[in-house]
Amino acid sequence: MKQAEQKIYLASKSPRRRELLRQIGIDFELLLSEKEVDESVLPNEGPLDYVARVTRDKLESAQQTMILRQLPHRPLLSADTTVVIDHLILGKPANHEEAVQMITRLSGRTHQVLTSVAVGLTMGVETEIWQVTQQSDVSFAALTDEAIEAYCSTIEPYDKAGAYGIQGLASMFISNIVGSHSGIMGLPLFETAQLLQKAGVRIL
Repeated sequence: MKQAEQKIYLASKSPRRRELLRQIGIDFELLLSEKEVDESVLPNEGPLDYVARVTRDKLESAQQTMILRQLPHRPLLSADTTVVIDHLILGKPANHEEAVQMITRLSGRTHQVLTSVAVGLTMGVETEIWQVTQQSDVSFAALTDEAIEAYCSTIEPYDKAGAYGIQGLASMFISNIVGSHSGIMGLPLFETAQLLQKAGVRIL
């Protein structure tokens, strides 16, 4: 597979998103915003609206950084992933107790993983943005208290929404998925490739 002929900016700290972009041959450079995006849930904000808004805020913040630094204008990609169960958004656990609570809630049930992806292209003073949100259903087997405690005693849950990653130890808890494996990891590659092509990036 040829490398993409046009480099993009990636506005994400996630090593998993970097791995996934490399998987489809995308050449990228990290462009992290100098200002942290507020990821608090707004009053009466539903999960779909939340993940789309945070993704767009990340994109716009990184675009401002690109302009302020007078960097070459390139397509810029941002993404955000959230885990949802019972209409409740599960963020990254702050401590062991929160991780145990989250995994206990997921045990024996099906939840949703939402990943929103946005690609922006700034030409002069105009910016065009393409965005899509992908949803997958993930089913966990019923877990024992001992298994939950052992898992939450590792380092894995603490930098991931919902306290787990499908590519890590928690993969042994997952009995079924309906949707996008790469989307659950943090970047749905089918949808991402389509957005990048709309922004003029050659994939193959």
